[in-house]
Amino acid sequence: MDKQKIFVVDDKDMIGKIIMACLGRDYDCRYFDSPKPVLEEMEGGNLPDLIISDIRMPDMRGDEFLHFIKGSELFGGIRMVMLSSEDSTSERIQLLQAGAEDYIVKPFNPMELKIRIEKILK
Repeated sequence: MDKQKIFVVDDKDMIGKIIMACLGRDYDCRYFDSPKPVLEEMEGGNLPDLIISDIRMPDMRGDEFLHFIKGSELFGGIRMVMLSSEDSTSERIQLLQAGAEDYIVKPFNPMELKIRIEKILK
């Protein structure tokens, strides 16, 4: 049985490594340092089951990325989990209303992240 595919998008390489180490045994994970190569990958037909995306990134913000994915006929069904270094209630509510499955504040507990991802991908 094929593993479910997760794309991890964060401009901080260390966060990507932590998530990959946490989820890599159970899922087919790929790391990207920005949303643009993810979109190219998806436009080429390589679709993930879930995207974990940082919010604060230089060339395309995570909230813009979320709105693009959820507004797309092709990609709208892909589940998304947003990561943020800010624990902002208003931002959390806005992103959950926009279609994010979860909002996780950094620094996060890797075991908690793993459990949350397992629940989303059930």
